[in-house]
Amino acid sequence: MKRTHRATELDIDNIGEIITLNGWIDGRRDHGGLIFIDLRDRSGLIQIVFSPEVNEEAFHLAEQVRSEYVVAVKGKVCRRPQETENPNLKTGKIEIYVEKMEVFSAARTPPFYIEDGIEVDETLRLKYRYLDLRRPEMRDNLMLRHRVIKIMRDFLDSNGFLEIETPILTKSTPEGARDYLVPSRVHPGQFFALPQSPQIFKQLLMVAGMERYFQIARCFRDEDLRADRQPEFTQLDMEMSFVDEEDIFTLIEQLMQEIFAGATSQQVSTPFPRLSYDEAMEKYGSDHPDLRFGLEIKDISEIVKDAEFKVFYSAVQSGGVVRVLNAKTCGSFTRREIDELGDLAVEHGARGMAWIVVGENELKSPITKFFSEEKMQQILTTVGAEPGDLLLFAADSADVAARVLGNLRLELGNRLGFIDENKLNFVWVVDFPLVEYDAEEKRYVAVHHPFTSPRVEDFDLLDKHPDEVKARAYDLVLNGTEIGGGSIRIHRRDWQEKMFTLLGLGPEEVEEKFGFMLEAFQYGTPPHGGIAFGIDRLLMIMSGRHSIRDVIAFPKTQSASCLMTEAPSGVSTRQLRELALKIRNK
Repeated sequence: MKRTHRATELDIDNIGEIITLNGWIDGRRDHGGLIFIDLRDRSGLIQIVFSPEVNEEAFHLAEQVRSEYVVAVKGKVCRRPQETENPNLKTGKIEIYVEKMEVFSAARTPPFYIEDGIEVDETLRLKYRYLDLRRPEMRDNLMLRHRVIKIMRDFLDSNGFLEIETPILTKSTPEGARDYLVPSRVHPGQFFALPQSPQIFKQLLMVAGMERYFQIARCFRDEDLRADRQPEFTQLDMEMSFVDEEDIFTLIEQLMQEIFAGATSQQVSTPFPRLSYDEAMEKYGSDHPDLRFGLEIKDISEIVKDAEFKVFYSAVQSGGVVRVLNAKTCGSFTRREIDELGDLAVEHGARGMAWIVVGENELKSPITKFFSEEKMQQILTTVGAEPGDLLLFAADSADVAARVLGNLRLELGNRLGFIDENKLNFVWVVDFPLVEYDAEEKRYVAVHHPFTSPRVEDFDLLDKHPDEVKARAYDLVLNGTEIGGGSIRIHRRDWQEKMFTLLGLGPEEVEEKFGFMLEAFQYGTPPHGGIAFGIDRLLMIMSGRHSIRDVIAFPKTQSASCLMTEAPSGVSTRQLRELALKIRNK
């Protein structure tokens, strides 16, 4: 009973043929004299028919089987009566009259229906993930994943890249997220770290003269999770020698065109627009802006810097900003709805939220009395206010104002239906700050990572004004989600040492953590740069899902656990003793 065809390989051209299928019983309908079964394999569904006139033994066996039994059937491909054709099935014009059936294995009743659109708690789906993956929409997600990764490999191979694996057991480094540590049995008291990315190794491959490298890399970060994060994830990792930003932008834009055309038949327009980090934060309140809709934020600090309204005046005088989001058509919001927006603003760090409703003949707001008619007209003109609009204000530091209004912008975009779910909007965000000051650690930290090169023209600012230095870094954003990021790297030892010093790493620590890399830089290092893409995030967008867990075969929960295998779990005393470890209460 070895299969001759997959279900959806059959069509009207096969009518009259004797074929063998293997698969799962998707559904069963007993019509008395006939039994109809929908047989499912990875390719899809096909209807099979059991009649005692064709084979009585097979008919009686069909009376006993149930959903999710695994079977093999042999029979003749027949044309369905026209009135019973199913236009929703690829095989809807044919059916198989079964002459023989073999049951490979029986099945218990599943804890949820094996069908799309089920309403079942995700924890149950994750506990029985092998059943969840039988559902067509989940199977299609994994098939999309396969196609996308194959397109990536084929495209990069045709552009001169070599696929090279880098170590999974590596050295812990002090920058970035928290490492997952692996104790060494043969070196008691010492640990490997699972890689957060292959960053150092791919740079060393450039030193080694590989020139163009890529890898479908598994990466690990021990950090708090959310819908678009996992403790282990997959990225397309790339590095190139003798390139600048323009070379990378052009190559990646071509790659995106290939991926979407090949995997979803969607056309991607190039070149992608570019936004500086400063412009993105000021206009959209985010360094990964969703540009599928407008609602731009406007800065009115200059207009209100000498206003009588103390909140605005104090913000500007203390070095902050006053910015406005014009919520188009929201002037009809009730006071309760406006207060809800105010509560959201406070959740994101605001101390309150001023607002103005723009009516046909008047402005409604507690704050209009503090502004002259001329000042108010300047504000309305700057933000493009029209009757029916609602103006939302943030007066605070630039970071807080951006965060508050950026989140309000997304909330309104979703609530008002401004976002076209079928639109693809790519944008490069460039000119990031190289470093930012961490008040808690009382030192500068790298915005991307410590191997990112500063702009050459800003290098002299590193000593006295490091926060003014721009990085040669870039992120690729799609529909408000950062799907990739990279930079031109530092390739000179003296520049890299200067960067480590700026980040507060002492000579001994640098030598311990990165000595091998600095030594490599003394043996002829080409200028190089690269980028990495979160494959899970990209697939989440391509499949129209809202969680990367839906495009990963066996994901973890938001508490970084696997409900199916119950990992992480304890280990035996013997295992701990072999590793020279002892567990103590936290």
